[in-house]
Amino acid sequence: MAAKILVSVIFALLFVSSVCAKKKQKESANVQIEQKIQGLVDLNARRPVIRLNGDKFRQYVKSSPRNYSVIVMLTALAPQRQCSICKEVNNEFQILASSWKYSSGFSSYRLFFTMVDFDEGSDIFQALKLNSAPVIMHFPAKGKQKRADTYDMSRQGFSAEQIAKWINDRTDVSIRIVRPPNYFMAITIGVLLAGIGALLYVKRKSIEIIYNKDYWGILCLTIAFMMMSGQMWNHIRGPPYAHRNPQTGEINYIHGSSDGQLIAETYIVFLLYACVTVGFIMLNERAQEQTTLKKRRLFTLIGTVMVGVFFSLILSVFRSKYHGYPYSFLFK
Repeated sequence: MAAKILVSVIFALLFVSSVCAKKKQKESANVQIEQKIQGLVDLNARRPVIRLNGDKFRQYVKSSPRNYSVIVMLTALAPQRQCSICKEVNNEFQILASSWKYSSGFSSYRLFFTMVDFDEGSDIFQALKLNSAPVIMHFPAKGKQKRADTYDMSRQGFSAEQIAKWINDRTDVSIRIVRPPNYFMAITIGVLLAGIGALLYVKRKSIEIIYNKDYWGILCLTIAFMMMSGQMWNHIRGPPYAHRNPQTGEINYIHGSSDGQLIAETYIVFLLYACVTVGFIMLNERAQEQTTLKKRRLFTLIGTVMVGVFFSLILSVFRSKYHGYPYSFLFK
């Protein structure tokens, strides 16, 4: 009987000690997490993107426990590396991190933006088996990294909006991009309005320019082409001018998917629509003028060629963005 009581007491003591050990371990883990978060917050107070070396990377990103996600940009910004795309990606990454830092969601401390420069953490590049830059990776709060935790920059581009969309897919954290004001555009519009005002003042005695249908037609077409080519989308989203493939170095002026576009792409589409319109004007107006038959035939031929060629190019651009689109004309 005494032996049974002794065994029961021993098991009870073991159970209590096990519970106490787990509780102590949990408290220790919580303390470690709080210390890590406080360290990251202190580093984040200086700049939106936290610069990490090898020791800080292992301390804040790789080691456990951790209840926060980390977005890491591995790059090479030193001038001797001559990585022009690294600078472009860094600009977008800074805008993304600033948008998150000054948002209401930052106080939850669920997500931190960091960067590792090759010259400050080459051992990290070796550990992650990276031989190119820039690379953007997500280190989740729990579990192991998956293939989708590495951002596909060659396919999705590197605009802050596209990276934010990818982060939302990986972490369920929504980031509204806030870009710094474009003073150049405001100055340009101001100069343009001043020029128009000066022109109207100089031509005030021949104000019939206001009643000229051709001028109003050109103005209306210009506004229509701007809207059709996505100028308003550019104004809202602020995409980059072009995209350089980090693997091949090839510069793309047309975005490869239907959910994005580049500034250069807007100019290209604007020009194509304008050329198609000029072709139709030559077919409709110039071919009916009271001129020689030879000139009318020439205008008709030029108008037909312009409509056919440039409309085919518009279809080609459309096919490059909507890969399943079945129709084309002169060009694939």
